[in-house]
Amino acid sequence: MTAATELDIRQVEQFLFREARYADEHDYDAWEALWTDDALYWVPAGDDTSDPATVVAVVYDNRNRISTRLKQLRTGKRYSQSPPSNLRRTVSNVEFLGVEGEDTVVAANFVLAESRVRGTEIWAGRTTYRLRVVDGELKLAYKKVDLVNADQALPTMAFLI
Repeated sequence: MTAATELDIRQVEQFLFREARYADEHDYDAWEALWTDDALYWVPAGDDTSDPATVVAVVYDNRNRISTRLKQLRTGKRYSQSPPSNLRRTVSNVEFLGVEGEDTVVAANFVLAESRVRGTEIWAGRTTYRLRVVDGELKLAYKKVDLVNADQALPTMAFLI
């Protein structure tokens, strides 16, 4: 891999599937290693076209905040994730959207089943990713998760979506 435009759909799909598996299996070290130093992780609340710096978001993390979020999850003392949710997601409909600078922009649909003591929640939406080749490895520079029900009251989400 030498340029964003040289990525093929199969290697992109494999990367997205692996990222989902790391999140589902609470493999925080592997999941964190996928991100670039300038990464942004955003889950809008309601209107996904708003400026996330000026409106409430479910998640709006820069790289430092991603690291802090993972440190909290690693302690095992985060009440909302004690015990951790059992998670499994399906990623589908992967498509290339274009190239922005050195990043390849792709999107995919997902359905996520979360099983907890309180019951089972089904989460669904569309994720937009910016992928970048760094030192020969594919990395995640941006992840925006648009939930299908973001305009409604959401149950507690203290896991990696």
